[in-house]
Amino acid sequence: PLEMISAKTDIPLEKVYDLFCNESGYQTPKLDTRGAVFIDGKILLVRENNGTWSLPGGWCDVDLSVAENTEKEVLEETGLSVHCKKLIAVQDWRRHNRLNCPYGIMKFFVLCEYDSGEFKENIETTETRLFDRNALPDNLADEKTTAEQIRLCFEYYDNPHKETCLE
Repeated sequence: PLEMISAKTDIPLEKVYDLFCNESGYQTPKLDTRGAVFIDGKILLVRENNGTWSLPGGWCDVDLSVAENTEKEVLEETGLSVHCKKLIAVQDWRRHNRLNCPYGIMKFFVLCEYDSGEFKENIETTETRLFDRNALPDNLADEKTTAEQIRLCFEYYDNPHKETCLE
């Protein structure tokens, strides 16, 4: 199986062995949470250290629920306190995001409501900005957030009673 991962991802076999050497049992996907925060009808994105934009979020900590992790990640990356309102979608990153990764990743997109706060400098992001649905930045961090995924978040903002999108 590790040879297949190496061939499929173009990651050297030695590196794949290193990644999985301490793993035992059945391999399960990593969980990534993304918060869709809307203020005045615009969506909040964060500028990553490399200059690209994404929804705030990150890997789900072992001891946190999807909602708790989403709120934590939004706070860490933006300085804003939010609370989760609705699960928008659960997506398999391989179907949507450009990322050469040996792990499976399930992405959770969560509609969040802004409570308080303002941007605070941090080690992960350099700024936050609100974007209109028709004026998204060209330089999205596609491995984390695509324009299609942002449009999906707008659909749920417009229609909060829409059923969760599950893959």
